[in-house]
Amino acid sequence: MHKPITIISERNHTFRQRIEVDGLEDLYGDVPPVVGGDGSAPDPHDYFDIALGTCKAITVQMYARRKEWALEGITVKVQRDDSEERKGVYKLAVTMTFHGIDDPEQRAKLEDISHRCPIQRLMTQATVEISTFTE
Repeated sequence: MHKPITIISERNHTFRQRIEVDGLEDLYGDVPPVVGGDGSAPDPHDYFDIALGTCKAITVQMYARRKEWALEGITVKVQRDDSEERKGVYKLAVTMTFHGIDDPEQRAKLEDISHRCPIQRLMTQATVEISTFTE
């Protein structure tokens, strides 16, 4: 089991939250002004989307390193379409740029590998069970 992530409300901000993750500092969450927040940090949807993009990038880099391919870096852009979220449809369009890889077969393999990242599988194939308690 992992250490818990702790979220603590910031007293001088409407909805801003300080996030504590395994000793890391300077992580915050907020919501945009349009819904009453300060817009001072990523909102929960952003963190959801960030998790996917980051996982895809890391998965591709690990694979390329193992294969000793000339991947110099990767740029991942995640575009959200939440216009139908209330209907249960949340769309993410991911664009990846592989720096240093020109071979079309390698690029196709890296894209395929990106679909196997643990967060994408969690988002698309897993049943997530959430238990909430109060103290």
